[in-house]
Amino acid sequence: MVKLSLFLFSLISIATATPVPHEALQFPKVDPQDLLCQLPILKKFLCPRTGTNALTIPTTIGVARGTADPSGANRFIVKYASANRWAPSTLVSTWGLPAGSANESTLPLACPQPGVDPSAYTEDCLSMILYVPPGLTVNSNVPTLIWIHGGSFVVGSATGPGLDGSKLAVATNSIVAVVQYRLGALGFMSPDGTTNLAVKDLVNAMQFLKKVAPAFGGTASKITLAGQSSGANMIRALLAVPSASSLFKSAILQSDPMNYGFLAPSTQAALQNNFNGLINCGSTAKSCWNALSLSAILDAQDTLFGDAVDIDPSTGYAQPIRPVRDGVFITSPLDSTAAFPSVNKPIMITSVRDEAGPAIYQQFPDPIPGEWFAPVCEATFGTPRTNTILSSPYYPPVTSSLTGQVDARIQLESVGTDYLWKCSGWTFARNWVQNGGSAYVGEYQIGATYAGNEAIPFCSTAGNVCHQDDIEIVFGTVPSPTPAQAALVNEIQKRYQAFLANGNPNVAGLPNWAAASSSNVHALQLGGSGEVTVGACLPTFWGSSVQYDYQVYGI
Repeated sequence: MVKLSLFLFSLISIATATPVPHEALQFPKVDPQDLLCQLPILKKFLCPRTGTNALTIPTTIGVARGTADPSGANRFIVKYASANRWAPSTLVSTWGLPAGSANESTLPLACPQPGVDPSAYTEDCLSMILYVPPGLTVNSNVPTLIWIHGGSFVVGSATGPGLDGSKLAVATNSIVAVVQYRLGALGFMSPDGTTNLAVKDLVNAMQFLKKVAPAFGGTASKITLAGQSSGANMIRALLAVPSASSLFKSAILQSDPMNYGFLAPSTQAALQNNFNGLINCGSTAKSCWNALSLSAILDAQDTLFGDAVDIDPSTGYAQPIRPVRDGVFITSPLDSTAAFPSVNKPIMITSVRDEAGPAIYQQFPDPIPGEWFAPVCEATFGTPRTNTILSSPYYPPVTSSLTGQVDARIQLESVGTDYLWKCSGWTFARNWVQNGGSAYVGEYQIGATYAGNEAIPFCSTAGNVCHQDDIEIVFGTVPSPTPAQAALVNEIQKRYQAFLANGNPNVAGLPNWAAASSSNVHALQLGGSGEVTVGACLPTFWGSSVQYDYQVYGI
């Protein structure tokens, strides 16, 4: 049963980026000003990005200075807000470079996070990178896309692999802003009990862009949020913030693990009490908080991350530090546990075909016998949900084409994908449209192997599309794309351009993408043909016969 309990950890944390060091974030000791671009794995995706031509744009808060990005857009790096440790952030009043930046071509340092050399991050990290198509004027009135990176709320940055927004900005004729926000304990575990600091950072990012976007040729009335994994989860939290509703027009949620709900206040309080004990600081002892080293905070954060599920099972393993439905700022769970609010924004919800591939095939690099499926489900879901899964027609034993034997990994990958992403996303879409919004649902049938996934044979096998493999398709940063990848990049960017402009991803010359209804989400195969097979993603199965975690734990 040791392997089964290990798998329980993996299934619940399926590829939403656990807080262990990630290859793309293991930085050597070099000059912080040039740090990120010196790394081979990041150079492949982001560099050279030094630019050569200085650019100046007058804004309402000062002169913005930038450079011409080698991929075609004009690039501006800026600090959008300031924050004392564990205090709400405040908007900057003047245009300025991020901490650690020597000039307008220097990439910003990341927010503090585990597994990263301290020279690569700074606590003063509330910055963004703007990618602006050339030739815009103050009267262009183009949309703005704000990208929110993923990483289980504990890792990631605006300079992550594949996140160069230059090609996306040019292709969509929009301003692309890739934003950083406080991570982990610094963003969610203020000792005095203040919640959702990181979510509020992003509210300030939107307010900042509403002020400055017109100077670059953007319009304040067409801001769209987009993000992947926990970045999409963050957007879902912002959709539940009434006071932020006027700041953005639409949203794109990619691979949001919607099986998890927002944390309940009681759960947050239990985690907070534990964290305060780990740092040995009281709820009002600000001098104690400020005396803590970042390494001490990150060590306490890692301990809390690992212990959270024992403190309260509703936290889960993948992202126990996450937004809290406090009833004041975030006012709705936006799930099936309470009345869904009236909504009106257009949204896109996408997943990839093999979301659970990284966790299943990392945990089990070799085939496992078919009889393992039932006990692993039992360890993961408990008896009632397991019995329903086993008696359903949706997850039959599958024979591996490589071994000729039943390999339970195939079933487990399908269950994990449906449970955390696909079916829970479809449930959200049905709720959304039933309460006044419009939704377009899709599933990527083609991807580009993301940094780290190439080490997993399943994910690097042709035809498989793992968690994160949609990122470079959207950004157009696929290195040496195949004709199929290039065609999908072209399609997705055209659909994004249309959606940013009018809330509808349909474009002349491309297959029709039907809007979701309350009974049929019409999920489009992105890179395939026709609609996605419904399978177990029926209103009567996942979320009903087999409940999601947010229902089981009542959060």
